[in-house]
Amino acid sequence: MQFSDFGLDSKIMSTVEHLGFSEPTEIQQQAIPAAMTGHDLIASSKTGSGKTLAFIIPAMQRLSKNRALSKRDPRVLILTPTRELAKQVFTQLRMFTSGSAFKAVLILGGENFNDQVKVLEKDPHFIVATPGRLADHLSQGHFYLSGLELLILDEADRMLDLGFAEQLAQINKAADHRKRQTLLFSATLDHAQVNDFALALLKKPKRIAIGSAHTEHKDITKRFYLCDNLSHKEKLLAHFIATEVHQQMIIFTATRADTDRLSTLLTQQGLSTVALSGELNQGQRNQIMDGFSKGQQKILITTDLASRGLDLINVSHVINFDMPKHTEEFVHRIGRTGRAGSTGDAISFVGPKDWISFKNVEGFLQQKLSFDTVDGLKAKFKGIKPKKPKVESKLKDNNKSVVIAKTPKSKKNVKNTFLAQDAGDLPVLKRKQIVAPQDIENTDVDEVD
Repeated sequence: MQFSDFGLDSKIMSTVEHLGFSEPTEIQQQAIPAAMTGHDLIASSKTGSGKTLAFIIPAMQRLSKNRALSKRDPRVLILTPTRELAKQVFTQLRMFTSGSAFKAVLILGGENFNDQVKVLEKDPHFIVATPGRLADHLSQGHFYLSGLELLILDEADRMLDLGFAEQLAQINKAADHRKRQTLLFSATLDHAQVNDFALALLKKPKRIAIGSAHTEHKDITKRFYLCDNLSHKEKLLAHFIATEVHQQMIIFTATRADTDRLSTLLTQQGLSTVALSGELNQGQRNQIMDGFSKGQQKILITTDLASRGLDLINVSHVINFDMPKHTEEFVHRIGRTGRAGSTGDAISFVGPKDWISFKNVEGFLQQKLSFDTVDGLKAKFKGIKPKKPKVESKLKDNNKSVVIAKTPKSKKNVKNTFLAQDAGDLPVLKRKQIVAPQDIENTDVDEVD
């Protein structure tokens, strides 16, 4: 299938060709036709699969072919969980709106509120935004969504995980009319809250699942290394920076403090390094990401802030200095490399504090992961063995062992409190006669709950 098979408007097709696209990705092949026919959509695909164009192209097609429902209200609203992802989506959208009659604006938290009010007063056709800041403007009546034609939720699972459910419900209510179309994209369709949310927002949606949330790019090589402590991790990091042939590298840490500390350490070693963390204001974050995307620095050190949405084609290596707290972030982190058909390397350090996260990632990917070693930097740490469950315990009395058998729990979910049960459900218990210890022979004693 080719993009020309979709029957796109000539201006849209011209932009697609100018960007060098000819054959759509799998998510684009399925999502674009479904969205162009007006269906609500709930779709999942792995990171880097091209889903941004999967909703931008049908949005542009709809505005090009259909009359607006309102002269003043925005026609398309695209919501993303983070400012970085919103900016990435906005950049791709501007490639299509440039030279057209359609205006697009970017509304982010952390930027000047009054400036955004002025932008919204110009009646844009497209709004790309983060939910929190957009809900603030909506509450104060700076714009209305009565004429909204297309609501797009990008990485809905992440928005819900970040606690934006209330703001999303507010936005949905403000644009709740029968002519609105909704496209929901999520990393996984197994997210219970996403499914519940989809039932409330979408009308008879088509479901599309490309690949699995448990799989990542085949062009990414994964390597794992056991570590004894922080110093050991730093020695391994220095080894890979010195020996791996890389273009640009992203190093993920668990905390902002680690991000700043590592950045200072590598800068002192003469390496071209920059740090990104949530405590920076939006202008500083934009400046850092713009500089890194232009190749001004070779190494970016960050928390999970940069794990999603950033399309940096020169990143050849991702290093997980710390394993992620949220298991699904592993796939998004390593998805920052191996983009646009290039190969990538993902290296992960696993110390005692990372072990549980590592085992969770192993279960999430549904595969047994092995460890590599570096000569001279082998770890003494070999992993943590799971504790064996206790089957039975013994009570010693007068040098005699009395086995206390565990009473099997009832299959019924009955709470062991009187007030939590109906009186009719309680068993009738007979009072047992008290037996003196010396009268007890080799008899098993049942444990009474």
